[in-house]
Amino acid sequence: MYVDHLSLHDFRSYPTLEVEIGPGVTAFVGRNGQGKTNLVEAIDYLSSLSSHRVAADAPLVRQGASQAVVRAAVIRDERRAVLEIEINPGKSNRARINKSPLPKAKELLGLVRTVVFSPEDLDLVKGDPSERRRFADDLLVQIAPRFAGTRADYERVLKQRNSLLKSARANRRGRREDENLLSTLAVWDARLAELGAEIMRRRIELVDDLTPLVGKAYEAVARGAKRDDAVLQYRPSFQVGEGAALEAAILAELERRRPDELDRALTLVGPHRDDILLSLGDLPVKGYASHGESWSFALALRLASYDLLRAGGDDPVLILDDVFAELDSGRRSQLADLVADAEQVLITAAVPEDIPEQLHGRRFTVAGGEVTLDE
Repeated sequence: MYVDHLSLHDFRSYPTLEVEIGPGVTAFVGRNGQGKTNLVEAIDYLSSLSSHRVAADAPLVRQGASQAVVRAAVIRDERRAVLEIEINPGKSNRARINKSPLPKAKELLGLVRTVVFSPEDLDLVKGDPSERRRFADDLLVQIAPRFAGTRADYERVLKQRNSLLKSARANRRGRREDENLLSTLAVWDARLAELGAEIMRRRIELVDDLTPLVGKAYEAVARGAKRDDAVLQYRPSFQVGEGAALEAAILAELERRRPDELDRALTLVGPHRDDILLSLGDLPVKGYASHGESWSFALALRLASYDLLRAGGDDPVLILDDVFAELDSGRRSQLADLVADAEQVLITAAVPEDIPEQLHGRRFTVAGGEVTLDE
């Protein structure tokens, strides 16, 4: 699977753009601020319906415009399909396949799969648990697009439950108990436990599947490393007995933490508070690993994601967004060797010298809002 053609309208810095890409290696080279990352961000957005750079859609729309359109021709099994997403900040986005509207934009999920390497990947290792939860959930959506619905439903339940907890706290401070409110809270408890257990199950399975792949990738990119050095472990926010049913465990913990939740007006139990522990040997990566080891672990997580998606079918589109500038020459070469056989590799770089020889291919210069193919 690969992206053959990209069309943008009022996306980021581009009023309009048409660019032919094709399979193999394509590099977009230009100084910072010229718009090269905007190109690969658009392709990644078609895959995940979110940006790897910003949390909201508004920054994706060119200043002064009301909406943005990303359109891409995708080749899969020698068949061509044109995918389109219309980004409408504050409103529902609209999606089309071959000009035919889809009932919901999220039906685009899974039609294009991407794995993005970027300087922000270091946050997977050194950042807050929310970074690792997002990494896991985004990967799960690519593996099984229906997971996006489960995640969205959980977020809605969590928001509603927190609102009820705030109301309950206000009543307690007014020295009165609202039995109807508390009974309503119990209903939301059941839904939170049901959805939360599903998310936890899927994440635990993902960690189990990723662990050997991360070990293999870490061995390949870290000097002198062994395959069993890199370890992943899913860490719930509360103690779960071995063999315990997750839904029942969440309900029991919600009951136990009810006084604390009412005091803080916040849901303290569930997958939104879990973490994925990353270790090298017996020590956690965060706080103990060197800068080089941390980068190697971050690269291993992305490489493992690529291998996992690849094992499930088509090659995902590999996006290397300004990542080579962050790596020493040894890791540049190792990473290039590992991804050189991908069906499509898209690279952004400030200067051509940042791109390893193994990944020389089609090259575009990006400058002043223009994307020009180098002859």
